[in-house]
Amino acid sequence: MPEQVLILGGAGFIGSSLAIGLKARHPDWKILCLDNLRRRGSELNLSRFKVAGIEFIHGDIRSLSDLDPTVLQVDTILDCSAEPSVLAGFSSPQYVLQTNLVGTMNILELARQVRARLLFLSTSRVYPIAPLTTLKLVEESTRFALAAEQSVSGISSAGVSEAFPLAGHRSLYGATKLASELLIEEYRAAYDMPAIVNRCGVITGPWQMGKVDQGVFVLWMAAHFFKKSLSYIGFGGTGKQVRDLLHVNDLLRLIDYQLLNFADLDGSVLNVGGGIQGSLSLLETTQLCQKITGNTIPIRPELTERVGDVPLFITDAAQVIAKTGWQPEMTPERTLQDIYDWISEHENALRPVLS
Repeated sequence: MPEQVLILGGAGFIGSSLAIGLKARHPDWKILCLDNLRRRGSELNLSRFKVAGIEFIHGDIRSLSDLDPTVLQVDTILDCSAEPSVLAGFSSPQYVLQTNLVGTMNILELARQVRARLLFLSTSRVYPIAPLTTLKLVEESTRFALAAEQSVSGISSAGVSEAFPLAGHRSLYGATKLASELLIEEYRAAYDMPAIVNRCGVITGPWQMGKVDQGVFVLWMAAHFFKKSLSYIGFGGTGKQVRDLLHVNDLLRLIDYQLLNFADLDGSVLNVGGGIQGSLSLLETTQLCQKITGNTIPIRPELTERVGDVPLFITDAAQVIAKTGWQPEMTPERTLQDIYDWISEHENALRPVLS
């Protein structure tokens, strides 16, 4: 029988990209997207759903009544619904707790009642801040890099693996996602609920409505495109802080494989990211944005670091690669070019959101 998939946070960047991508790969699948449309720009995806033949339901995972098991009879739940901002945990803790923790509880109850399997998108932010800020780094001409010798387990030249220690604070956002992982583990054991957890790094690409606290690579390209100013915040104000990035289409290929091979991966908790080959500093991102757009914009240094920030995070995705054979295909430059092409094509619609 055709698969029936419910995507929560389905009108967000990742949810909508996965919904449209899965529908294109599996036209016979029934794809339902549920979203509260809180994020600015998410309403732009509704017309895309109609074209793709995807059903949209306006609802909120914080409300148990919006997750009616008599209506949402599905085989698989793909949860992309979190409040993804670290800074939101400091300004709106109740919203983060209600969405990311109470929401997970409601989702698990739905999955239990309809006997659906759950694919949960967690985050690299489950790894605690203090050990990440004490990693030994080398300052190179355009970026910080990991030193050869480290005193923390779970760290190598490939980045942060699943063996990295979890003791310590990690931001309220990271704590809600780690707590959700623990709840999923308990539901899986108690109710024989198939589940996979992906700890995602920075996912980016077209249709991400980038802003200061989330979606930095789209924010950077949009600022160059619309000729707006930016800031290098913290860590000397030089822009040498580093993240790995993963194009959402690479994530789609992995999710598709996981859905088709769920039983083999059931119970897995996997780091998912672009790795060292897919990493950029902000300074290197600036250089690529200048090359692609032909524009140079003012970028001022701010020496005060943002709360909860770390100078470097690179995902070691060796485990998911070994288990699935999946590999990221999009280079950082191709990803940024893809974002530029999208902004160019939809400039009028995106200007109010991104400029």
